[in-house]
Amino acid sequence: MTNKFRYPKQPRFIQIETIIGCDAQCPFCPQRLIDRQPPRMPDRTWKKIIDDTRGLGITYRPFLQNEALIDRRLPEIVSYIKQDPTAHAELNTNGNALTEDTARALIEAGIDLVRFSVDAFSEETYKLDRVGLDYHRVVENIERFVDMVADSNHHAVTEMRMIDMESNRHEQQDYLQYWSKRVDRALIVPMYNWPWSEGVEMVPKPCLKMREEMFFYSDGRAVLCCWDIAGRAVLGNVNASSVLDIWNGEIKQRYNDILSRGERDKILLCSKCDAYRDRHFEGFDN
Repeated sequence: MTNKFRYPKQPRFIQIETIIGCDAQCPFCPQRLIDRQPPRMPDRTWKKIIDDTRGLGITYRPFLQNEALIDRRLPEIVSYIKQDPTAHAELNTNGNALTEDTARALIEAGIDLVRFSVDAFSEETYKLDRVGLDYHRVVENIERFVDMVADSNHHAVTEMRMIDMESNRHEQQDYLQYWSKRVDRALIVPMYNWPWSEGVEMVPKPCLKMREEMFFYSDGRAVLCCWDIAGRAVLGNVNASSVLDIWNGEIKQRYNDILSRGERDKILLCSKCDAYRDRHFEGFDN
């Protein structure tokens, strides 16, 4: 194994599914297929994940396959994370539920970065892929948040993300031109092919997704990848083990070895995954 594929002794990023659900019904997202329990992660569980890793410079992301803002505890969770001066807190959101009160609470809690997922520059296009959300309310919420950050003593990085889809390519340049002047970053990002989606074929390459990231379901189970919607690659449970014991445990190490060799077919979850299909890895077929 080359240095490139050595795995660190601790994660750099931890995603925590504090709640299950979303206020949208986007056709490209499998979130609606999730039926696991409990609907909310118990307070003791998310606190243990954070307590187990204090002082390690972790970036925590209190969301997984859900809309983070539907969890009303979110400002409390961010505040708890930020009790550790080495920790960072990041958020991905569609922005629909970002009220003025929630925005103020998140800024005061010390949120470090907020990524807004808005896949259109017009209401007409937005309705095609962000089903159930109000485009004008989303834009208003985002612009208000950006103004509130500017008026505060705390700078939270703001980022706009548009998923590259055929439906929105005609307005991507307008999107970038508009939002680049208002937020810290505006990006067009590729569409993910979720493992086990129809038509997805495995590529025999290493995986970078889980090299530095750790992912927790609402019941405390740690899974190999954020794209695992069905518990096909469970590493352990934080209610029974420490975060670092799971990270350095036998199951995770075995998966590390397999994926470093590009042998995805030996892991159920990864056996139908094409992530990094266009990335060149030395020693592997393109």
